[in-house]
Amino acid sequence: MQIVDWRDATISNAWLADRIPAPHQSDAGVESDVRALIDEVKARGVDALYDQAKKFDGVTGHKVAVSEKTRQAALTSLAPELRGAIEEAIRRVRKASEASMRDDVITELDAGATVTLRWRPVDRAGVYVPGGKAVYPSSVVMNVVAAQVAGVASIALVSPPQSDSGGVHPTILATAELLGVDEVYAMGGAGAIAALAYGIPEVGLEPVSVITGPGNQYVATAKRLVRGEVGIDSEAGPSEIAIIADSSAPVSWMAADLISQAEHDELAQAILITTDADYAAAIVDAVASQAHNTPNRERVMHALSGTQSGVYVVSTMEQAIVLTNFLAPEHLEIVTVNANDVAARITHAGAIFLGPHTPVSAGDYLAGSNHVLPTGRQARFQSGLSPQTFLRSQQVVHYSDVALGTVGHKIIDFAEAEFLPAHADAIRMRMEDTGTGG
Repeated sequence: MQIVDWRDATISNAWLADRIPAPHQSDAGVESDVRALIDEVKARGVDALYDQAKKFDGVTGHKVAVSEKTRQAALTSLAPELRGAIEEAIRRVRKASEASMRDDVITELDAGATVTLRWRPVDRAGVYVPGGKAVYPSSVVMNVVAAQVAGVASIALVSPPQSDSGGVHPTILATAELLGVDEVYAMGGAGAIAALAYGIPEVGLEPVSVITGPGNQYVATAKRLVRGEVGIDSEAGPSEIAIIADSSAPVSWMAADLISQAEHDELAQAILITTDADYAAAIVDAVASQAHNTPNRERVMHALSGTQSGVYVVSTMEQAIVLTNFLAPEHLEIVTVNANDVAARITHAGAIFLGPHTPVSAGDYLAGSNHVLPTGRQARFQSGLSPQTFLRSQQVVHYSDVALGTVGHKIIDFAEAEFLPAHADAIRMRMEDTGTGG
């Protein structure tokens, strides 16, 4: 893992922009391939999905729609210890999600003049659960619970068929069954995103309104291409962790946290920022030692040796904060003696984990926070997944005749200034007929 010493630099956003590459975006070739896959599904429906499953998943002869019997069998066979962990994750994520719900707000501007801001869920949501390098029942929990808390009445879950069984991984099925999801489909990749967006009548899959959930670059690109036809949460990329640490942070713990996120993907980004050069060197040594012994060592070492990862040494905590806000990391750990003060100055991060006993791994499963978070510096403008992802705000406006008359002349002035005389007439007619407005 590289050490980058910037103690003599004057760090600013402009300075960093010349030294930290922009997040990787899918190239034109990937976008062209994904567009073709989407068009195939739109044109040929379930037959295209079968062809894509054979090509990309090595699966043939499988059933796309997963039966209730299969889902229940998966739940029955779920290990009791894992079931207990999943149920506790559901409880904690649901509790935190419910607390995030917004109330309707009524604003009275004058007597008889109100604007009500209300929130309404989308009719139907589609959840994508990856099935590549690992199995992610936690993603089922995060996506489905947020949608359920928002009040979404209909949820469809898709996940790639497994090459060994031809079906969705049983742990994914069991988790869906625990949550009461009665629509699960064995499909993956860009084709699955197209199926959610446009529907596959042959298997009973109706189009959804919003698609959420992480995936590889093909899934992320497909989500971008169908955006507008449906809503999406974000274009999730490789996992990211940044840690702001001082000498109070246990070296072995911080090294373990860097490795934990590098374990996700060869392109994962793992960064630690400190003002202590000796501490930085100790982190690099600890990472090398621990990474050598971890079961996913090849994936981890590939991610940690990449240019996207490193230990950055800066001269002041102010510079550490500037660098962190520039990176806008998916996950940010702050393990310093004044962690709360540092956190107050962070403006760009998907989720923030404070103190030595709050590792990102807790947030991945049981902290109660949602682990579907913006990557690729999208935390500058994008929120993590929550019930709000599935909600739309609506303004309900009501004016009495007197209230309209109070501001009617001003509305007419606006309309005439913009040369929209019919707008003015719509107001003037009401004022004349009701005798309001003087």
